[in-house]
Amino acid sequence: MPIDATQPYDDTNIFARILRGEIPAKRVYEDDFALAFHDIAPQAPVHVLVIPKGRYVSWDDFSSRADDAEIAGFIRAVGKVARDHGLVEPGYRLLANIGGDGGQEVPHLHVHLFGGAPLGPMLAR
Repeated sequence: MPIDATQPYDDTNIFARILRGEIPAKRVYEDDFALAFHDIAPQAPVHVLVIPKGRYVSWDDFSSRADDAEIAGFIRAVGKVARDHGLVEPGYRLLANIGGDGGQEVPHLHVHLFGGAPLGPMLAR
């Protein structure tokens, strides 16, 4: 069910619980700023979620409240995960769903990293 990305952060969301270690995840990367783990319902041969460790609902929330180190650390983490999975060449896709119209289902900023095969057109109409 899509969420309203303007609502306050919900500490009971699944990604907050993964960050706290309450729910297991197949982790592939972690540092002070980000955590990356395999999606439980992969949509491509490689489907990794990258989340910031801070309490951010959306890109707007993150870009307006995170400090420079958090922003740089999160973006560097996304690039590292892509490199570590050998996706830079031949290519990959990043997707962030934001808010109800964007299809966001978990109220914690996250980026889907897809790769490992040709992905086709971005949107089917």
